[in-house]
Amino acid sequence: MAATVFLAEVLPAPGEEYLLDGDEGRHAAAVRRIRVGEELVLSDGAGGFARCAAEAVGKSDVTVRCAQTWTVPAPSPRVIVVQALPKSDRAELAVELATEAGADEIVPWQAARCVARWDGAKSKAEKGVARWRAVARSAAKQARRAYVPRVHDLVTGRELIPLLTSMDANVVVLHEGSAVPLGEVDFSVTTTVVIVVGPEGGISPEELDALVAMGAQPALLGPTVLRTSTAAAVALGAIGVLTDRWAQTPPA
Repeated sequence: MAATVFLAEVLPAPGEEYLLDGDEGRHAAAVRRIRVGEELVLSDGAGGFARCAAEAVGKSDVTVRCAQTWTVPAPSPRVIVVQALPKSDRAELAVELATEAGADEIVPWQAARCVARWDGAKSKAEKGVARWRAVARSAAKQARRAYVPRVHDLVTGRELIPLLTSMDANVVVLHEGSAVPLGEVDFSVTTTVVIVVGPEGGISPEELDALVAMGAQPALLGPTVLRTSTAAAVALGAIGVLTDRWAQTPPA
């Protein structure tokens, strides 16, 4: 069985000891029940890994010694998912699936037709973003990813176009009305791809016009209309096959 991955702020060098404490230490000691001599992998969430062995286990921490470190290059092209807020019971699923499928960044978007609303109170947006970040962190560990995706602060309709314009990216809007299949999109024109996923009620005509006016390309994901919580993961899978993003293997 492959060694379990835990996140660490700083990776130890080969031969060094490291105390895994806090939430990760409690998870290793109390949930995973790591034992002395057992192998585990530390990740800094930014491409770095360290293969370690447990030397001592406390109630809520584990002391490990590093045997090997290595770095995984970032996938190319970089994929940013602009995710319209799903209904509350499916929001975490959307983030989890997008993270497992390889999203490099996730932008929560308060689209016009979103049922879920974060734009009324600052505290609600802050709590929502914090939860998305926690879900992305957990899903990245579960998927043994080298990189934890960055989750942006909430963007409103007025803020989305300026943000996308600043990214120098190939912006693709998933839309059931497009005549261009996703498989025909040229993903080699830039090193960054943005996938825009609308809400359950669809992207409004005004939003679609604004996106097309700034250079975005509508694309058809497939013959069925997917839920907003699953569309990004399916699109990421397609891009993984159509590009070299899935050329790497998970850490052993």
